[in-house]
Amino acid sequence: MFSPQDFRSALGHFATGVTVVTCRDAEFGLVGLTASSFNSVSLAPPLVLWSLAHTASSSPMLKRGTHYAINVLAADQQCLAERFARKNVDRFAGIPWRTGICGAPILDGVAAVFECFNRSRYEEGDHTIFVGEVERCERRDDAEPLVFHAGRFCTALAR
Repeated sequence: MFSPQDFRSALGHFATGVTVVTCRDAEFGLVGLTASSFNSVSLAPPLVLWSLAHTASSSPMLKRGTHYAINVLAADQQCLAERFARKNVDRFAGIPWRTGICGAPILDGVAAVFECFNRSRYEEGDHTIFVGEVERCERRDDAEPLVFHAGRFCTALAR
């Protein structure tokens, strides 16, 4: 048998990239949050997934929204990961961004971005799994990724 903390600690040993998911909500304006639960699903059609805790304050906005962007953070963007993980702050204040093709904010300097149609959602356990159909993507070939492993950020890749 294992405890929830044992499970969480074991999961922490799987290195992940770090993303900021963004959308624009008619009632609440700009919405953004840090997420490391991002993965590809399919090449044809182009699908990706990510998940969000039911208790997240942004959950209702993302569930009802039609589009969002998944901004894959570069190694020099740890401060963005930390900022978009905080509560009760204006996460977009002073942050350079532009509007994507479907209205979602695209953060400047990211390693890659996936602009998605909110295709489907699945309620599983204490999270909602979002499946997005990628309508546009771009990348910065010279960008090193921001990685999260064992409870901390890592920015250097072994080559």
